[in-house]
Amino acid sequence: MTRKLYILNGSNLNMLGAREPHIYGTTTLKDIEQNCLALAEALKFDCVFRQTNSESQLIDWIQEAFLQDAALIINPAGFSFGRIPVLDAVKLIRRPVVELHITNIHRRTEEYRHSSISVAATAVICGAGANGYLLAMRAMDDLWGNQT
Repeated sequence: MTRKLYILNGSNLNMLGAREPHIYGTTTLKDIEQNCLALAEALKFDCVFRQTNSESQLIDWIQEAFLQDAALIINPAGFSFGRIPVLDAVKLIRRPVVELHITNIHRRTEEYRHSSISVAATAVICGAGANGYLLAMRAMDDLWGNQT
């Protein structure tokens, strides 16, 4: 059985490495993608890795993941906070969903503390930096194996 995994990234994550490195670090999204694709191969995931600054594009990709019966790791970034259309799309996913944030959103200012996506997530990883992506993939491997 092929295990399809979508790793989707929201707004401004294309600027990782340059955007507020004191908060987000200096690792680029391209670096993260390369690490994720290498781990996906080792874990035997068929992996799709994408980033968009467009909410409608993100929703289209989540719906595509649903149609592919894929699991989802999502770093919704700015689309985390009060974005009901993204939440509704995430609720479609039948496989595990891991929500991911590079920073610990619970230690940030109030507007960054409450992700609407979390209610639909199987698990949430935040505050582990760029390494959070690899942690999310390892968690996904375990969650997929435990899914009935």
